[in-house]
Amino acid sequence: MSLADLADLHEKAGELHVVVVGAGAAGLVAAREITKVGMQVTVVEASDQVGGAIRTGEVAGLELDLGAESFATRGGHVASLIDELGFSDDVVSPNSAGAWVAGVPGVGAAPLPKGGVLGIPANPFGEDVRRVIGWRGAWRAYIDRVRPPLTIGHAHSLGVLVRSRMGQRVLDRLVAPVTSGVYSASPDDIDPDIAAPGLNTALTRTGSLSGAVAELSEKRSSAPGGAVKGLRGGMGSLARALAADIEDRGGDVRLGASVVEIEREAPEADRAWCVVLDEVGDDDEQVELLADAVIVATEERPARALLSPVVGSALAAEPPVAGPVVSIATLVVESPELDAAPRGTGVLTVPGSHRAKALTHASAKWQWVADAAGSGTHVVRVSFGSAGAAPVIDGLAPEAQAELAREEASALLGVSIDAASVREVRVERFQQSQPAATTGHRQQTAAARTAIRGVAEIGAVGAWLSGTGLAQVIPDAINEADRVRRALLFDAH
Repeated sequence: MSLADLADLHEKAGELHVVVVGAGAAGLVAAREITKVGMQVTVVEASDQVGGAIRTGEVAGLELDLGAESFATRGGHVASLIDELGFSDDVVSPNSAGAWVAGVPGVGAAPLPKGGVLGIPANPFGEDVRRVIGWRGAWRAYIDRVRPPLTIGHAHSLGVLVRSRMGQRVLDRLVAPVTSGVYSASPDDIDPDIAAPGLNTALTRTGSLSGAVAELSEKRSSAPGGAVKGLRGGMGSLARALAADIEDRGGDVRLGASVVEIEREAPEADRAWCVVLDEVGDDDEQVELLADAVIVATEERPARALLSPVVGSALAAEPPVAGPVVSIATLVVESPELDAAPRGTGVLTVPGSHRAKALTHASAKWQWVADAAGSGTHVVRVSFGSAGAAPVIDGLAPEAQAELAREEASALLGVSIDAASVREVRVERFQQSQPAATTGHRQQTAAARTAIRGVAEIGAVGAWLSGTGLAQVIPDAINEADRVRRALLFDAH
């Protein structure tokens, strides 16, 4: 391409306008990519802050993570973005003390064994494993080692695989707490090929599930938290830095603006698309944004509602399977008894044993939180809700929500936290996407992408397509933004 061609391309880019619907991580990353080639970008966000699930807020005077608190290091995508934005010095590692599991029949609570994969142990007779599953469970799990290799096949359900190879105790007491806490899903609904790539192959090669876990464990850190990092001051700083960078590049980020509809303009119009939105404080008057392309970056249900009229019947207007709803209660408490971190960095629960599915002792997990809180003050995050079960905290009055969160925190930490010691409780509710590791999700995603990409100037990003977690959301958003901008610059319309 000649210099003249490049100059023409640059001029063309400057005349193009892209609207991004949603200012979560995916939308912000996509918008930033669009601005890199000089295109005009408008990001429209219905709420009053950017970030989506990586939101921060004040609790008892402390600025804390209220949603996602860390990022997976795999692939290096998040670290690379943080480096581009200039605050790599704020990346921090969690305490490696590890988590506990609570609700174990006859045991109560115990440290979660280290070195496993999705809770599956490499050595069922290890002392930390036996403490949770008992001798009976250990001997049943050992049968996995002596079963004939010919019985080994390719499993599409993690629950079926673990139950058949190692038994119900390993499944209920070790694996289910992990899948519930991490994926908000039952092990029976998890595809091991996605949740633990290579497990099925290693199983066939080694002849046992425990052997496969041992092989995979050698390739990764056995310390819980070793595969994740956080940001000093909270993950919300990443979203704010992305928004600031977009505006520095000439983009516009509009908060408090809800998109009602995406319409195709007439063929003779200057722009191909019209984005209709309601803005807070505009007396219900609708605003129209004209665009050459639109990227939808909302949660799945509103994304499908906006996209299906545009791309046609190939994309269902409703999600095939609704994602789980999760509520996180963040408590700031005065409790010197928690200085010793009696349950490590947090607690997972055996499904059905507690009203909460998990707890994170944030001030024990992250040094920056401990430093901000000060001696004797602790930050605890209690999570409610899983697939097929709405959070029990939903629908309660704020006072009742705070009391339930305090009771569950006391039970899971093994320390009585009295009401007078609670400085503040803040509850945030999240509609999550169906976990990418759920059986059948890959096929559903592929069908949705095919329908959306049938219209070149329409794109979609977000966890419902890429899978949850910034390590998956960021590269997917970059790729989709690149597809849309290439369509605008090089494809004939």
